[in-house]
Amino acid sequence: MVEGSMTQGAGQGPVVRTATLRDFRVPPYAQVPVQSEAPQAEEMLPPQPPHPPQELHPPNADQTAQAPQQPHPHTPPPPHTPPHPPAPPRSHPPQQQPVAPHSGHPGNAVPADEPPEGYTATERDLLVIGRDTPADTVRRGLAPGESPVPDGLGPLYVVGDVHGYLDELIAALTAQGLIDADGQWAAGNARLWFLGDFTDRGPDGIGVIDLVMRLSAEAAAAGGYCKALMGNHELLLLGARRFSDTPIDSGAGTATFQAAWLLNGGQKSDMDRLQDVHMQWMARLDAVVEEDAHLLMHSDTTAYLEYGSTIEDVNDTVHAILTRNDADECWDLFRKLTKRFAFRDEAGPQAVRELLSTYGGTRVVHGHSPIPYLLGEVGTENGEDGDRPVVDGPHVYADGLAIAMDGGVTMAGKLLVVQLPLPA
Repeated sequence: MVEGSMTQGAGQGPVVRTATLRDFRVPPYAQVPVQSEAPQAEEMLPPQPPHPPQELHPPNADQTAQAPQQPHPHTPPPPHTPPHPPAPPRSHPPQQQPVAPHSGHPGNAVPADEPPEGYTATERDLLVIGRDTPADTVRRGLAPGESPVPDGLGPLYVVGDVHGYLDELIAALTAQGLIDADGQWAAGNARLWFLGDFTDRGPDGIGVIDLVMRLSAEAAAAGGYCKALMGNHELLLLGARRFSDTPIDSGAGTATFQAAWLLNGGQKSDMDRLQDVHMQWMARLDAVVEEDAHLLMHSDTTAYLEYGSTIEDVNDTVHAILTRNDADECWDLFRKLTKRFAFRDEAGPQAVRELLSTYGGTRVVHGHSPIPYLLGEVGTENGEDGDRPVVDGPHVYADGLAIAMDGGVTMAGKLLVVQLPLPA
């Protein structure tokens, strides 16, 4: 099995909670034809040392439930097409049948036969990741009297995992005053960072990417910015499109990105609407950034340390791997950045300190691992309200050094949009 590779369940089909779906299309600047990325690039970094892959187990036959095919509500218009009126509210899609429990951890298992078209995985258990305790380090802080906020910029906001829940994202951004009733940027010089995982599991991952791309342009014009980090599901979608069912030698069997994407909640409607502009946008996302003494990253893992000793080194290495377009190398990157729970056990504070000492900042802010699982609470997709996870806001843990931002929107939790720093 792939260590810690699964995020929590894709559930019994997308949960649509709001009736505010708007027709967010590919922005005009993104409609200019873009050349596809070359299969191989001239620029090469020194080869990375190989890492032992993890074992993959095929799922039981009763794990492959047919999922409903999603509609295609967002067909991009040509550049001259006038704005469209808001689309009607999305109706609730039919519920798929639950999958029987599995004793193993089938996150990236390769099915014995080709999975059915449009297959979407259901809820999974999460594997607690073991990790060697790092050497003692001291985290880096701000100098006395130093302000973490750059001159001329407004407040800082972060967004947790979205996973295709466009309506919930619109509602959360509107509640924070970041967008107006028409979905336009309304926050002036504010700064907004998305922590990754825009697609899979939910109904409209491409719509989410289109919205983030458009807000990036609008925020920049207003003196602020809207930026995004790379999550493991971006790596998964890139791999599924680039490599499809190309065999990948895991060392314990054969894997494919296509099978992994489907088993991790991949939506056929997202793949059908995926364009070169989306691919290039995802491939250029950074993996780590520091803002206002907050070290922002998608995954709660120390695996980032394997890709560089500075933030710039990590981001350059990740971009180089994606540029080389080698399936095995991309799989190894996906596998490592899908690890989780490095900060929640007794050695967790030390793991955070190692990252802060290496890259800077005074707190790590991450998504990836749902807060209900970090707290040891497990909710169900279609259970009673009392059985569902209750998430009121970010989870601060690891001696106050880590902030978890994945509210568990895919398990009827909450999509979090929060201003930093958190109030004392």
